[in-house]
Amino acid sequence: MHRRMPGPHGSLFSRPRPSKRAHSFRPAMNVGKSGYRVFSANSTAACTELANRITERLGVELGKSVVYQESNRETRVDVKESVRGQDIFIIQTIPRDVNTAIMELLVMAYALKTSCAKNIIGVIPYFPYSKQCKMRKRGSIVCKLLASMLAKAGLTHIITMDLHQKEIQGFFSFPVDNLRASPFLIQYIQEEIPDYRNAIIVAKSPSAAKRAQSYAERLRLGLAVMHGEAQCSESDMADGRHSPPFVRNTTGHPGLELPWKHQAPFPGIELPIMMAKEKPPITVVGDVGGRIAIIVDDIIDDVEDFVAAAEILKERGAYKIYIMATHGLLSAEAPRLIEESAIDEVVVTNTVPHEVQKLQCPKIKTVDVSMILAEAIRRIHNGESMAYLFRNITVDD
Repeated sequence: MHRRMPGPHGSLFSRPRPSKRAHSFRPAMNVGKSGYRVFSANSTAACTELANRITERLGVELGKSVVYQESNRETRVDVKESVRGQDIFIIQTIPRDVNTAIMELLVMAYALKTSCAKNIIGVIPYFPYSKQCKMRKRGSIVCKLLASMLAKAGLTHIITMDLHQKEIQGFFSFPVDNLRASPFLIQYIQEEIPDYRNAIIVAKSPSAAKRAQSYAERLRLGLAVMHGEAQCSESDMADGRHSPPFVRNTTGHPGLELPWKHQAPFPGIELPIMMAKEKPPITVVGDVGGRIAIIVDDIIDDVEDFVAAAEILKERGAYKIYIMATHGLLSAEAPRLIEESAIDEVVVTNTVPHEVQKLQCPKIKTVDVSMILAEAIRRIHNGESMAYLFRNITVDD
């Protein structure tokens, strides 16, 4: 029987080797599928400091883009590199010009969306308009409007820090990671405040009591709550809103009268009248005598309330007063008022640029939170769980 001998290229039963040419050409589809880019949406150099810190920790370069204002104050964004099929993170710190910063973020997100980015994640450490998250009289819930605008512009995810109200997360139609700055501020208290064991955590209003309680329990310190004139009551009488309206005497046309349904709710029925609020004298629930008072809050903007609280605490015997806040907006005359007040130190994070205010007031100190923001970016891109960043955080925190 004739048997074929193996040729010089191997055995007869060996698998044919694919040609090198077949392997040398592969269509490069979705080359950047596993890549990501980090951009800054700010047009001012002072606002890119946090973005530079984050990219330095991630070991990547800041994305190439140009954000600027034209002569007619229109915002223009030019992305200088390809973002197709990639995860894009837009870092936007909010300076004093809030509306310009929002427009920069919206325009850049829409530019990346039309450039076929896979996911667009906004890193907004301080979320603007977060105080306007409730309906007040004839106002509007501006925070909900902003959430809808961001979704329409193309954002698919948001990383933020210490929202003014946690319920704001429900305004969005996409995931929101609300990180906490309290671990960094607690670490500052333990390392930078001498004899912090003799301190007491103070809430300057009852609405801040839960946040203060969280700090007090973690530091194993006492808790004090201030109550009184800091609370402002809103008057419907000043607003001019009445339901039903008052009956007006018509002088021009004696025979013209309003229909009966506009004169009274129901004949013979008298509605109960809500009693007006009366401000009680300011009181401090808790003993602060001979202790270090640490006031904690999420935002410090207009400092008049903090200055007034510091004076009361000094009168009650506190010998040092610190203020801890996540977002240091410090608008208007805040640096001068802090410098002239009984406050010893104001500690805020770098979620909002405030280098100018620090030059005006040496009492202002900064805590860097770029570490947790960079870790959040890394975990979201790699598809890892975010639970590690929220360990030991309860619903009330």
